[in-house]
Amino acid sequence: MHTNPQFLFDFGSPNAYLSHGAIPAIEQRTGVKFEYVPILLGGIFKATNNKSPAETLAGVKNKPEFMRLETERFVKRFHVEPYVWNPFFPVNTLNLMRAAIAAELEGVFEDYVAAAFHHMWREPKKMDDPDVAVKALNSSGLDGARLLARAQEAEVKARLIANTQSAVERGAFGSPTFFVGNEMFFGKEQLRDVEELVSGKLRSE
Repeated sequence: MHTNPQFLFDFGSPNAYLSHGAIPAIEQRTGVKFEYVPILLGGIFKATNNKSPAETLAGVKNKPEFMRLETERFVKRFHVEPYVWNPFFPVNTLNLMRAAIAAELEGVFEDYVAAAFHHMWREPKKMDDPDVAVKALNSSGLDGARLLARAQEAEVKARLIANTQSAVERGAFGSPTFFVGNEMFFGKEQLRDVEELVSGKLRSE
């Protein structure tokens, strides 16, 4: 089965950052390219009455510790750079995600995604501050002011809304979410299943 997998992401998710780091090696092994789909995690949470792990794990005994252990295992398994916790979390990613749509239209999508994830989770900054975001994107060789300006266009806003609504209609409730055809996978841990499915080792239901 060689259906191109989709990666539904929001820069506000550290697990989406880790998934982004793992995807290139999976693409190389399988010969299948992932399609990156920007969505707004806040919009998905609102539509599905979901909350972030930071909220749902607060006060829970043992589970946060296990989640950290699982993340360490993921980092070792996929040989990805661990994230540096963003001290400004939660960061409002609305303009960052709109700018991802703008970057698609500008033909700089891959460079923008790499830069935004870097400045959120490798050299973390307050990326919901427009001045900070522009400087960060400029430092990565992008025209930050142009991208954030275009993020305010009606077409861009509408496309992000449509991506987000479509994700919910298909069953998504958070990020990272992956689709291979109609098969949905949630969470970075299921990247192994995604890889097995696209390489033919896992049967589609």
